[in-house]
Amino acid sequence: MTVAVLTGIAFVLVLGVMVGAARPRRSSGASDFYVAARAVPPWWNGAAITSEYTSAAACLGTAGLIATHGSPMLWYPAGAAAGFVVILALVVAPLRRSGTFTLPDFAEWRLRSVVLRRFTTCFVLVVGLAFLVAQFHAAGVVVRLLTGLPPWLGWAAVAATALIVAFAGGLGSVTSVQAAQFWLKLAVFLGVGAVCWWMAGSRSAAWFEGAYRTGGAGLAGAGDPSLPGVLSVLLACALGTMGLPHVIVRVYTSRDGHGARRSIVATQVMLAVFCVVPPLYGVLGSVHVRGAAADEIVLLLPATLLSGLVGDVLTGLLAAGAFAAFLATSGGVLVAVGGALSACVTRAGIRPFRAAVVAVTLAGMALTAVSSPGVSVALVLLGFSLSAATFCPMLVLGIWWRRLTDVGVAAGFATGGGVTAVLVVAEQAGVKMGSLTSCPAPVAVPVSFAAMVVISLVTPGRVPQAVGRMMAKMHLPEHLAGPPTCRSSLDGDRWS
Repeated sequence: MTVAVLTGIAFVLVLGVMVGAARPRRSSGASDFYVAARAVPPWWNGAAITSEYTSAAACLGTAGLIATHGSPMLWYPAGAAAGFVVILALVVAPLRRSGTFTLPDFAEWRLRSVVLRRFTTCFVLVVGLAFLVAQFHAAGVVVRLLTGLPPWLGWAAVAATALIVAFAGGLGSVTSVQAAQFWLKLAVFLGVGAVCWWMAGSRSAAWFEGAYRTGGAGLAGAGDPSLPGVLSVLLACALGTMGLPHVIVRVYTSRDGHGARRSIVATQVMLAVFCVVPPLYGVLGSVHVRGAAADEIVLLLPATLLSGLVGDVLTGLLAAGAFAAFLATSGGVLVAVGGALSACVTRAGIRPFRAAVVAVTLAGMALTAVSSPGVSVALVLLGFSLSAATFCPMLVLGIWWRRLTDVGVAAGFATGGGVTAVLVVAEQAGVKMGSLTSCPAPVAVPVSFAAMVVISLVTPGRVPQAVGRMMAKMHLPEHLAGPPTCRSSLDGDRWS
């Protein structure tokens, strides 16, 4: 088995480097590195978005939760679908028309505040690191479980490969790798799942019997089978999707608002197909793999059903598909967070971008080394919760409400992020507050919205003078909005 697993992992990593490095350069400017020269076709962009969204939590963790906690966990994939519906309806086209490149860019342009840009960058860094550490830990689980090698070899391999791809061409290279690996992941997980289902036969029909396992909810409500717990996670996923740095940056890679909408529609189609994977493996794992940790169930399934060479080969394929997921999400996070960080700290450019990507990679590896493994789903849900409580209110109000102010957004960030942190820490400290607050989004999101609205209403003097032109730029089609009202920070200038 070890040979098959290592072969599969090596194939994915080498393929990622080759695809990323071989990508034709469209330009040598900063925009090529930050947003792929804004020339990614919708279906290619949709495949890249789906690839980075279907991370370690989707490929391994969610299936494990379905196997260990039963049918309530089947609702988790629905949060992704709801999230992209919200993005399509409220955010995509206006955000693309704003002419900005990152979430901090949008915050500074819309609210005319450099301080708010830096504040937003801090939250982008926290959310991005939560996703990055989740991918590294999952890679370590795969390597330790299937080969017996130290876990750090797994996350170090993912970190090094993602860093090489990001250096090669920024978001353009990462997009090529993500789009190509989406089809690899889809073929591997559906193909191996179909073989396992065929081998299991009628024995899979009894999966509801004893599918539940005792134990409370984990970090950020992960695995809480109660109705309030499931609804809390769905709310966090639905509202948090729009603020994920590595997802929302894809809006900026489209040619125009219409192309951005088509990219999200393509994402919804591809994601609907991939959402078959977690229930498929969860149903099989609940019957045939008992007693294993949630993150390990998918990986142990082929060898349990098929002994010998065939089981080893299928396990190697799953390892390859899993590493494709880790690499896709890690690369997207590195580029999105590195781009936001470099543009905030210094003038945007290729060299600062690469330096920021290295810094984010090292920070992610350090946090992985000092944190506990087996928390991939929990970290991802924590990232969703924090995004829902901060970026979601800023984007919705910034796009649709003229009276929003920079002080209001800062207050919303502080209250939403603070409530999220307090509830998570209290839950982990053993303070019993019920299922509803095990996932902080139902409390933190309304508090954040309220803080932004109230503080903005009492600080009307801080509403930007050009708010009318900004609203017109976001909501009118490109050919009616008139000439640009600003130049991007990627061109070396701050907003005028």
